[in-house]
Amino acid sequence: MIDYAGAADLLAAYGGAWEAFDGDAWVAIFSDDAEYHNDPFGPPMVGHNALRAYLLDAAAAQRDVEFTVERHWVSGTTVLAAWHVAFSRRSTGRLVRLAGFMTLEIARDGRIDRFREWAQYAPGSAG
Repeated sequence: MIDYAGAADLLAAYGGAWEAFDGDAWVAIFSDDAEYHNDPFGPPMVGHNALRAYLLDAAAAQRDVEFTVERHWVSGTTVLAAWHVAFSRRSTGRLVRLAGFMTLEIARDGRIDRFREWAQYAPGSAG
């Protein structure tokens, strides 16, 4: 089980690790064989190596990340959250804004075991 405050802390750790591109902090919040689904139609990334590579790719493409959880809910061992993020593309300096929803299934040790997200770019923001 995870409570509301624990979920808030976990979401803050997720956002902080992304904003800082801190690979150690990033993988620390995921179980060793966590599944990360950022595309509902594609296969998940699985495990710390894949998750670290994903953040490394983000660090190469993004800067000035500002991640905000708008609201979150907890049901048993699942955390649900509505969020938005803004960042600049390193290659062009263009501002990118997305809004989305995520589900986090929490393992017994309090780390994320299965992560799913759905996101939508703001008009004129993709690319």
